[in-house]
Amino acid sequence: MPGAGTAAARFTRIVSILGVAACAATASAQVPVSAPAPASVRDYPSAPIRIVVPFTPGGSTDILARAIGQKLTQAWGQPVIVDNVPGAGGAIGAERVARATPDGYTLLMGHIGTLAVNPSLYPKLPYDPVRSFAPVAWVARVPNILVVHPSVPARTVAELVTLAKARPGTLNYGSGGNGSAANLAGEYFNLRTGSQMVHVPYRGTAPAVTDLAGGQIQVMFTGAPAVMPQVKAGQLRALAVSSAQRMAALPQLPTVAESGFPDFEADQWYGVVAPAGTPAAVVAKLNAAINQSLVSPELVARLQSEGAEATPTTPEAFGELIRREIGRWRPVIQSGRVKAD
Repeated sequence: MPGAGTAAARFTRIVSILGVAACAATASAQVPVSAPAPASVRDYPSAPIRIVVPFTPGGSTDILARAIGQKLTQAWGQPVIVDNVPGAGGAIGAERVARATPDGYTLLMGHIGTLAVNPSLYPKLPYDPVRSFAPVAWVARVPNILVVHPSVPARTVAELVTLAKARPGTLNYGSGGNGSAANLAGEYFNLRTGSQMVHVPYRGTAPAVTDLAGGQIQVMFTGAPAVMPQVKAGQLRALAVSSAQRMAALPQLPTVAESGFPDFEADQWYGVVAPAGTPAAVVAKLNAAINQSLVSPELVARLQSEGAEATPTTPEAFGELIRREIGRWRPVIQSGRVKAD
């Protein structure tokens, strides 16, 4: 699969119950209660919802948005329209949502790039992932797999690191382009392990995998679906997964963290955010509906077929993920090793 926290905006309004003159003596004993939600919030959604995908159709972000949109349409009976607004590494679409009316009818299907990487990668980003959005739902994560060409004499992560350190600058790794998730994972690996593998950018993941299988490049981090056929055919060797836990689909494959590099984590991830100021009641409705869709057998199977794992959680937990990931990738980008195309 190819195609990045804020605390959810609080929508609380406390009112005092005022007595008439005859009840004035007891008015002070009244306990403030929450006002009824405005009709626009109670009736949400009462109009079509638009999910902006800041990339072209067909990528992972687009696929996930359409899958979630279909489930929301079935649940609520309101059309959910996916609007592809590509450009500037996802910044154009993200800015459009950041400037939209905060009523829950315009959402962004964001990912690690738009919500965590772009703030450090682009000096004049027209939105702030923390201040411009209210986190709604963490949808999925896609662990990267660390694979090597069989000619590389390494069968474990430790052996690869030893080899890379013994021959600095001679091993290379491929990615789908400068600033891509694979590029970030590769440079994070270099930074954490003290390796000096050289980055070879391609125009997309597919040609990079083709050259990796052909031996033109030696190492790569990428999502499971892109390389599993070659791994099964013996054209590539899988060493580890980049997630904090082992993948359910590949339980025999260790994580990079348990291979000697604690806290190493370099997943691709995706989630829904709304414009900052969206009522908390609307965010809660969206979160509940999206989480419900993420546990449906149909969607779980669809995600697994794409090498993804559903990640239903709270808006607050998703916001914390965004903040944590911004901090994780900032030093990698500021090291000067990652450049935007």
